Amino acid sequence: MNEEELQLDENLEKQVNKSRDKRLTIVNILFIIAIFFGLLIYMFAVDGIDNIVSILKSVNYFWVLAGIICMVLSWLSEAICLHIPILKLYPDQKLSSSIRIMMIGQLFNNITPFCSGGQPMQAYYMYKDGRRVSDSFSIFSMKFVISQTALVIFTLIVTIFQWNYFKSLMDNFFILAIVGFSVNIIAIIFIFIIGINQKLAINILKPIFKFLGKIHILKNVDEKIEKLSDSFGNFNYQFNEMRKEKKVVIQMFIAATIQSLFYYAITYMVYRAFGNSGVSLFTIIPAQAFLLMLMTFIPTPGSGGGAEGGFLLIFNSIFKEGTINLSILFWRMYTFYLPILIGALFLIPIHKKDNKKALI
Repeated sequence: MNEEELQLDENLEKQVNKSRDKRLTIVNILFIIAIFFGLLIYMFAVDGIDNIVSILKSVNYFWVLAGIICMVLSWLSEAICLHIPILKLYPDQKLSSSIRIMMIGQLFNNITPFCSGGQPMQAYYMYKDGRRVSDSFSIFSMKFVISQTALVIFTLIVTIFQWNYFKSLMDNFFILAIVGFSVNIIAIIFIFIIGINQKLAINILKPIFKFLGKIHILKNVDEKIEKLSDSFGNFNYQFNEMRKEKKVVIQMFIAATIQSLFYYAITYMVYRAFGNSGVSLFTIIPAQAFLLMLMTFIPTPGSGGGAEGGFLLIFNSIFKEGTINLSILFWRMYTFYLPILIGALFLIPIHKKDNKKALI
């Protein structure tokens, strides 16, 4: 390994150790369980047992099954998005291995704040499969840029076509929604600036860091700028390597767009499962995208607490009276608890010969 790869290896080890910290993991899992039982208690208190039983009897389980299918197809699309660049570097990569890596990411993204544990653990398991650490980080950088770009473009197009209804549905949050989408677009543009001209990106951030240092919010400003410059340099290299692989980028973009569609569709399936109608899938998508954006700023495992509250505030007006709380529970079972349970199964050791020789 060269010096850069050794540094990446050390950084990976630190991040993995942090993600696997037993005490922190136990605290996060306890928090997740508390959120689950808190939601149940809230439901029983607000809706009453009789009403809940009555609603469950009337649930259309065709749409419940459709929701499960959408979740599985969303996972498969994400796995394919990850599989495409890995296959380019390692022709012996099997789709089943990429699915396993993707589901491990799902697990650790959902049990750590800000989804911070997913990528380090994915890189660790790719390393165990004989993949170079530098290649893993390059692949994840590529996937992040393409997935976020696909997400923003797809959502923006749907929002434009469903503008009037989106505006009425988001009534009390419309300005916040516009600001949120604008922030996402600016973030994507800035990512591309880093990839194209890292010096320009540093020059944009430097005065902000200096200001934060002057008001004593940020310490060791020069050191942090230097570290950021190193990180930007690595990303810039990976970004330019990605630009050479136009076919790979297009394939990943298509897979990421399909993944977004299936993920957003889950909310629509929950909506129909409880006997609702009159609102189309492509009307719900922008609102769901806004909720997803809000969730990224909630500093709890799986955005617990904030995700449920956001769903209630945004979608309460289009769900039948008395069904919103159960709808939240179903939605979280699909998008939060199910990925944790299924992802945990993929941690079961698979007996195979050691591939670390490939790293030499």
